[in-house]
Amino acid sequence: MAVKSLSGQLSRFVAASGMTNLADGIAVVVWAWIASLLSRDPILVALMPVALRLPWFLFALPAGVITDRVDRRRLIIAMDILRAVAFGLAAIFVMLSMPLATPPEDGTAMPILFGALLACALLVGIAEVFRDNAAQSMLPAIVPHDRLERANGRLWSVELVGNSLLGPAVGAFLIAWVIWFPFALNAVVFVLAVFLMFGLRGDFKPDRTEPRHWKVELGQGMAFLRDAPLLRLLAIITGAWNLLHQMVVIGLVLYVQENLGLGARGYGLILAAGAVGGILGGFMAERVVKWMGPGPAAQWMTLASAVAFVAIPLAPNGFALALVLAAFEFTGLVWNTVSVSYRQRAIPNELLGRVNSIYRLLAWGMMPIGLLLSGVIVSVAEGAMSREIALVMPFTVAAIGAALLTVVAWRPLANGFALVSD
Repeated sequence: MAVKSLSGQLSRFVAASGMTNLADGIAVVVWAWIASLLSRDPILVALMPVALRLPWFLFALPAGVITDRVDRRRLIIAMDILRAVAFGLAAIFVMLSMPLATPPEDGTAMPILFGALLACALLVGIAEVFRDNAAQSMLPAIVPHDRLERANGRLWSVELVGNSLLGPAVGAFLIAWVIWFPFALNAVVFVLAVFLMFGLRGDFKPDRTEPRHWKVELGQGMAFLRDAPLLRLLAIITGAWNLLHQMVVIGLVLYVQENLGLGARGYGLILAAGAVGGILGGFMAERVVKWMGPGPAAQWMTLASAVAFVAIPLAPNGFALALVLAAFEFTGLVWNTVSVSYRQRAIPNELLGRVNSIYRLLAWGMMPIGLLLSGVIVSVAEGAMSREIALVMPFTVAAIGAALLTVVAWRPLANGFALVSD
């Protein structure tokens, strides 16, 4: 395929991903914020993002098998249509339930609406599992392996513009204006992403001749990961890190409201500032990895997470917190570039969907645990301390966990990447 054609294919793929991540970014604020408008119970507030992340634990393995059986472009299109429907239903449910009742400290005054939104969030989460696994497996078919760092950096930078820069700011503004409108807008955005993917040309169905049996197919993926020690290590580290990260992400919702006294727009702008750091990380990741080497880059970015988790509750205001999140997202993008680019190179195309799904089951399956754990920590801590201090405890626990993760993973990361480079 000519360079110009490759560039056009990648641009369309990146644009479609940018559209879906714009919708995801809007939803970052909207799902959690509307949960806080229906209940002040930290566990119930955490349930909404849990519904988005739980499918990674339940459907990651089936998604891998299906991704290696079908045309990955068509699978992406189908899942984006499903998400458009789910967001459209959520908009209708909220619109018909207006005005919202005053949220109680325990439980919710609108259980039917809360349950309906949970169901929509679960549907969105299921579609995301299949869509993201197919997209990550599809990228190596669009660009050569020696350009994966650059392509991934570009892809994640565009995704962050939508997911964490424009999306949260737009979502925060819209939910403060008309509560149901962000859900309706997301439905439209996913439809636009579908049209972009329709224009992508190529053969994105893996070449496979062996008989299909899901147990055999899954076993092949598990055997590959079992025999790849560095991939296993990266999956375990990513899973532990995601658990800690989700504790912090959901903890910020109530912390920003109650301890810093900020509203939805302030919260969205803080997340947007974090995205700026991530965007810079995406554009600079290739240079950082070449300068430091993949092993040292992974080591130091893991350590940076612990420092960021400590700094979050020490930030005296929203501006300082925004700077902390910007630095944190920068390091996170460098880590992702090291981890995902290595994975895309190391796994054969015909196994990429299955091994990716097993990897992401380990990595993303921990997210719901982190979300629930954050709410449990706050609830338990309130019995021994003030609510203001209790809202800080998820960050403290995450910082301790990240520090331990850094110590345990430091030498294995260095040894693993040293063996690969030899």
